[in-house]
Amino acid sequence: MAEPKKRMTSTRSGNRQSHDALKASSSVKCSHCKTEIPGHKVCKVCGYYRGKKILIVKDERKKQNKLKEDLKDE
Repeated sequence: MAEPKKRMTSTRSGNRQSHDALKASSSVKCSHCKTEIPGHKVCKVCGYYRGKKILIVKDERKKQNKLKEDLKDE
């Protein structure tokens, strides 16, 4: 296995390690409900992504199921 010929200086080590730090993730406001969400993700509150409805949120699903049951009863 290869061995380094000379000791690496702290400056050189620091320069190499300077890019290893974790960066804070950016957050964006939802275009529909204005809540803070991570970038490039569907909003969990309203189900919109870039102004388009993508997901059916649990509350909406409950309402739809209730409407279906009411229609079946009639």
